[in-house]
Amino acid sequence: MERQAFDQGYIDRLTEGDPETERHFTRYFGELLLIKLRTRLRSSQMAEDVRQEVFLRVLNTLRKKGGIEHPERFGAFVNSVCENVLFEFFRSNTRLQQMPENAVEPADEAASAESEFITQERKMLVRQVLSQLSAGDREILRRVFLEEQDKDQICREFHIDRDYLRVRVHRALARFRRVLLKNEEGGRQVKAAGR
Repeated sequence: MERQAFDQGYIDRLTEGDPETERHFTRYFGELLLIKLRTRLRSSQMAEDVRQEVFLRVLNTLRKKGGIEHPERFGAFVNSVCENVLFEFFRSNTRLQQMPENAVEPADEAASAESEFITQERKMLVRQVLSQLSAGDREILRRVFLEEQDKDQICREFHIDRDYLRVRVHRALARFRRVLLKNEEGGRQVKAAGR
């Protein structure tokens, strides 16, 4: 492909919507952009979408008052617009990607013997506190937090609505906290007496 030099006349014709200049613009930069985009994007459809967005932004910029300052750098301008569109495309796709519901959770690389011990200790403490709650509170907390059951299903089984479930969970958590604090306070007193 022969390298093209651009001047103010070319930019003016493109800005004014000259059909022959627009065809040249899309043909010349279309091929260059596709070469670049195919190496960075997974599918030809994605490459085509990004290429069309680049064309749109370049033409919009030219048609705004002021356009571009250096027509001789038009090729670099189109390339920088392409880079910006690619960056936005990757950023939005990264933000939207989610793990599938049935995906296996990745193993925590930082798990150590100490963190495993702390986790086991916390589980034991939670079980101990739960055992001191009423059967109803224990059941609500277990289903909502430990089993992460669907709240609508819990409501159907308990014959309550979502608002009352929220109230029951709130009350059960308050009782859980009170028992937990009471147990921690008792543990500190035992340690202090042993000194």
